[in-house]
Amino acid sequence: MAVLGSGSGGNAVVIDAGGTRLLVDAGLSAKQLCLRLALLGIDPESLDGILLSHEHGDHVRGLDVFLRKHRVPIFATALTREVVEEKVKGRVEWRVFQRGQEFAVGEMTVRAFAIPHDAVDPVGFVCTNHDVKVGVATDLGHVTGVVRDNLKGVRGLFVESNYDQGMLDADTKRPWSTKQRIASRHGHLSNGQAAELVAELAEHGLQDVFLGHLSADCNCPLVATEAVMGMAGTVRVRIAPQEVPTDWCSWQVTRPVQVGSGGQGLLF
Repeated sequence: MAVLGSGSGGNAVVIDAGGTRLLVDAGLSAKQLCLRLALLGIDPESLDGILLSHEHGDHVRGLDVFLRKHRVPIFATALTREVVEEKVKGRVEWRVFQRGQEFAVGEMTVRAFAIPHDAVDPVGFVCTNHDVKVGVATDLGHVTGVVRDNLKGVRGLFVESNYDQGMLDADTKRPWSTKQRIASRHGHLSNGQAAELVAELAEHGLQDVFLGHLSADCNCPLVATEAVMGMAGTVRVRIAPQEVPTDWCSWQVTRPVQVGSGGQGLLF
């Protein structure tokens, strides 16, 4: 797993396992998506799919232009597709799934689960190859039982750590209504909320976490890192910046099993 970029300017995560490559969200410009994939040694033509977590611009902004040059299947819920296809002018190879569904993409099994955010049908993902699971849970206002249950057992996790509560309270740029939306149960996670989730998942095998979607005004990498390390000191913490991709984070498969067995088919 590596993060191409994360923040209000655009979000994208790439997962590579067993010869299968998936992009989660395409919120950066098409040019930046291609440049940053290249820095990680990935040809855009080698992508097996793009998973969409939800329809907000910072998660789909580069999709239209990217798809004009690269034919990659797009995986989304029906409601997310309905909104996004209004923004994409070209032909799209849609693969529609439902929340709670598990499906196979190449050598990976993908499970989508509901997350609480102010979007039409937002989801997080757990991608599995053999006995290695990684999770992506960005843009969620609070950690639900569904989120916890689905992320238990992941070795790697990309999760948002959007704001520091004290810095948000002291911020003078945002009106109170905006602060309420950010901190609401359908807004974004604070450092403290992210730290509590990481600490819980560490008891179930979490080894590495990427903290993303950090606010430029109401958070900073050091504060976010210290918050998580203070509660989950055994987990390796990486900050996913907006400007450049992270390095790869890898895990070794130890128990080969058949991928995709028992998975449900996609809807068309």
